[in-house]
Amino acid sequence: MRRALLLGLALSVWGAWERSAAAQQGDSTPRPLPRQRFWVRPAASLLLPGAGQFLAHEERGAIYVAAEVYSLARIIQLSRKGRSEGERFRALAFTVARRSFNPTRRDTVFEYFETMERFVASGQYNLGPGPALIPETDPTTYNGSMWLLARRTFWADPDVPPDPRSPESVRALAFYQAHAVGPAFLWSWRDAEPQQATFRETIKRSDDAFRGAQNLLGVVLANHVVSVVDALISARLSAAAGRRAALQTTIGPPTVVRLCLEF
Repeated sequence: MRRALLLGLALSVWGAWERSAAAQQGDSTPRPLPRQRFWVRPAASLLLPGAGQFLAHEERGAIYVAAEVYSLARIIQLSRKGRSEGERFRALAFTVARRSFNPTRRDTVFEYFETMERFVASGQYNLGPGPALIPETDPTTYNGSMWLLARRTFWADPDVPPDPRSPESVRALAFYQAHAVGPAFLWSWRDAEPQQATFRETIKRSDDAFRGAQNLLGVVLANHVVSVVDALISARLSAAAGRRAALQTTIGPPTVVRLCLEF
């Protein structure tokens, strides 16, 4: 009886010791961060680059914020410049090259103004006095070049007109009507070559400004992606290690990546 009591007491003490050791081992094992917190930092960086880093008390978040603010400010600035230069070349085109043909200013697609860069004049749309369409024949003008292209495309010989009722003649006229500039948008830069040169320069400045703004949109997108990936990696490392982790990247040369863990 005494041996049974001693054996039971020994087993009880041994079981208590095992439970205590297991508890101590469990306490020393790093616990992963809650799943809810795991996505907070990447989501914050997706909305505002650098926000996820600031939530983790990482100073490099200021770099993402600075890149975002600078890029957005430049996009606004370049977009304003592009619109301002666009208004300027449209006003110049109307005042110098178009007003004598039509006193009413009408806006149209950008390709029209690009054509005004390449040709000194549009040429007439219809050389005939009546309703019958007689295309412009001067190939140095835009409309004349369109009529030459139509003849070369549809006539057997561009210098020998076919029967006006033939399919070749009908198709050539239809092509001309579809591509030539109508009476409301005729222009001429003759005796105004310096103004046409200014017109070209203004269009180039407008194009460059809008292109720069478009390129910066790519920078903004990349800044969001890099900040999200940065925050995601740091969050995953923290969850895996059970301690706060930080990923530090220095773009070189040389490029250095550091992993910091709290102990």
